[in-house]
Amino acid sequence: MATKVNSYQFEKISSQMERIYGKIRKGDEEMHAMTLFPLEGNALKAHRKNPAASSYRLKEAISVVLFRIQSCVTGEEYDLSAFLSPETELLADALQMAFDPFVNPEVREVLQEQEMNFEDKEELKKYYKEPVICLLRIRDSVDTWGKQLGADGYFKFVESYMGSSIPQNEEYKFSVMTVH
Repeated sequence: MATKVNSYQFEKISSQMERIYGKIRKGDEEMHAMTLFPLEGNALKAHRKNPAASSYRLKEAISVVLFRIQSCVTGEEYDLSAFLSPETELLADALQMAFDPFVNPEVREVLQEQEMNFEDKEELKKYYKEPVICLLRIRDSVDTWGKQLGADGYFKFVESYMGSSIPQNEEYKFSVMTVH
């Protein structure tokens, strides 16, 4: 039976995950570029596909993905149906395609070659550390660029910063950190 998530829990998942996994310090983003770039690029592709998949929806999608990660690590199931619009799901799926072995078969294949044990909760927790801290960094960026550039400020920023290097196709990219 899945635990029904309320608005308070949904808002607090980011700070909970930050306490568990930490966060990227401002200025240290470059060290995480291999994970940040596919996350941001995939989100931008989803936004281009459906402009209603806005910066606001991206924040929701990040919370959804954080709950999905927590579910993989703890085994607890969450009912997120109250927070899933088509746009939020589109963005959440795009984000997970960048790293998640339970969503992207190519990621799973790479991790199987590294002999990752998908049943080992501690190994999963170690693997998810990098994607989680990158998702939290993106969430902070959504807030920052929203204040500076308006409601869809994050996507305006990403489009100007790296849009020309993101192809106009629907193929999502991914990055895999070694686990051993």
